[in-house]
Amino acid sequence: MARPRKAASAKAKSLEQTLWDAADKMRGNLEAGEYKHVVLGLVFLKFISDAFESRRAFLEAATADETSEYFINNPLRRPEIVESRDEYTALNVFWVPAEARWGFLQDRAKQPEIGVLLDAAMDLIEAENPSLRGVLPKQYARAEIDKRLLGELVDLIGTIGFTKVDHGADDVLGRVYEYFLGGFASSEGKRAGEYYTPRSVVRLLVEMLEPYHGRVFDPCCGSGGMFVQSAEFVAAHGGRRSDISVYGQEYTAATWRLAKMNLAIRGIDADLGDRADDSFHRDLHPDLRADFVLANPPFNVSDWYTDALADDPRWRYGTPPAGNGNYAWIQHFIHHLSPNGVAGFVLANGSLSSKTSGEGDIRRRLVEASLLDCIVALPEKLFFNAGIPVCLWFIAKNRAGNGHRDRRGEVLFIDARKLGRMETRTLRTLSTEDTQRIAETYHNWRNRTPDQPYEDIPGFCKAANIEEIAAHDFVLTPGRYVGAADAEADDEPIEDKLARLREELLKEFDEARRLEAVIRQRLEGLLGG
Repeated sequence: MARPRKAASAKAKSLEQTLWDAADKMRGNLEAGEYKHVVLGLVFLKFISDAFESRRAFLEAATADETSEYFINNPLRRPEIVESRDEYTALNVFWVPAEARWGFLQDRAKQPEIGVLLDAAMDLIEAENPSLRGVLPKQYARAEIDKRLLGELVDLIGTIGFTKVDHGADDVLGRVYEYFLGGFASSEGKRAGEYYTPRSVVRLLVEMLEPYHGRVFDPCCGSGGMFVQSAEFVAAHGGRRSDISVYGQEYTAATWRLAKMNLAIRGIDADLGDRADDSFHRDLHPDLRADFVLANPPFNVSDWYTDALADDPRWRYGTPPAGNGNYAWIQHFIHHLSPNGVAGFVLANGSLSSKTSGEGDIRRRLVEASLLDCIVALPEKLFFNAGIPVCLWFIAKNRAGNGHRDRRGEVLFIDARKLGRMETRTLRTLSTEDTQRIAETYHNWRNRTPDQPYEDIPGFCKAANIEEIAAHDFVLTPGRYVGAADAEADDEPIEDKLARLREELLKEFDEARRLEAVIRQRLEGLLGG
C-alpha cells in the first residue's frame, strides 16, 4: 500500500502514522475503498467519545467544588449539570450514550460480537444527535470483516487520545482525517477523485478567492475539503468560522457521509442536504445564490445528461454536449452565483480548447459576457486520480467593481506548469511559495493600483484583452498567451565561449578513451581467466 505524505511535525507523524498502521491491520481483509469507511468510522467514534468524556470530567470537577465560580453561577446542581445535554452541545460536543462510549466498547473488543456492539453504538449516537442521522457507518457486523482484526483495531485506536489535553491542539482529528484521506486516495488511485482533492490545490483555490465571509457552495463536495480549507482560511485571518455559511451537495452516499463526519469533527455547521443526490437532476439548493463557489467536479463525465435537462434554465450560454459534463458544471456554478459572486474550480485542460458539440461557442459567450476572470494552467501529477493535465477556472459575476477594479475586456492567464515539486515518484505538490506566487499575481492584477502594480511576466502570466482572445479563436490555453520566458543574460563573448566548449569537449573525448581502455583490460582479464 502506498503511504501518505509526511506530516508537518514529529509529534503529528507519530500520531498519524500509528493510526495509519491501525488501518493497515485490515489490509487483505477488505479493499481500501471499504476499510476506509471502517477505520474512519472508528476514529470518529473514538474522537466524539473522548470529547464527551473530557467535558464530563470537567463538569464533575467544576461541580464538586461548591465555592467555584462555575458552581455558584450555575442554576443547576450536580448531578443535573453533568447530565445536562446543553452543557455538551453548547460546545459542539456530541452526546454519547453509555453503551456507545469507547471504554464500554474497548472492554468488549475481544468478544466475537464486537461488530454488533459497534453497529449498535453508531445507531445510539445517531438517535441522540439528529445532525448525525444517516451519517455513521454501520457495517461492522458484516461476516466478511474479521472480528479478531476488528478487535485489535479497536484496541490500537484506543491507545490514542484526541483531546486538547492529549495533544494541545484543537484540530487533532481534523489533521488525522486529512492524513487518512490523502493516504487512502494514494492507495485507491482513480477512485480517489470521488472524494478527495489534494490539499495544495484546495489551498490555492481558497487563497485566490479569499472567502472571508458569506455563502460558500460546492455542488460536488466530496469529503468536504473545500469547506475545511475555507474555514481554516477565515480563522487564519482573524475571523470566525461562523463568518461563512457552508452549502454543499454530493452524489455518492458513502462520500456524503464522509463529508458530514469530516465537517462535524471540526464544528463546521454545513447544509449538505438531507441525502446524497445528483446536482444536475435534483438540485438540493435550487434557490441558493452563493458568494463563493469552490469545486472540483468529475472530469469529462459522459453520462450526466437525460432529456429532462434539455431546456434547463441553467444553460443560458448554450446547451452542453450530452457526452461531456464539463460545460454543464461551469453553467451550474454560474447559475448559483450571487450578483457579486465568484467561482474557482478545477477542470481538465480539454475544457480550454474543445469545440465538440458547441463547447467552443459556449466558451466564446462566457468570454464575451465578461464572466471569465482568470485561467491557471497547473503542473502535471498533482492529482492521485488524474494523469491528464488540469487547470483552474475563475468566474466573476461582477467584474466592473465589487471592491476591485473594472476588469471587463481583460482576462488573466497564468502558466504554472513549471511550479511544484515531486513529493513521490508519481505525486507533485505546490509549495506555500508556489501558492503565494500564483495568488499574489492574481490579486495584483485584480486590484491593480499605482501602489500595487501588475506586470506581465513572459512565460508565466499575461493579461489578454478580448481581441487577443478572439484572435486565438477563444481557445484559453495559457501557453498561447504568456509566451516564452526571457532567456537569462549571457555576457560571455562568443570567442571565449567557443574556446571553452572546445576544451570541455576534448576533455570528454580523453575521458571516453581512458574508460574504453579500462573496460578492454578487464574484459581481457576475464577471458584469460
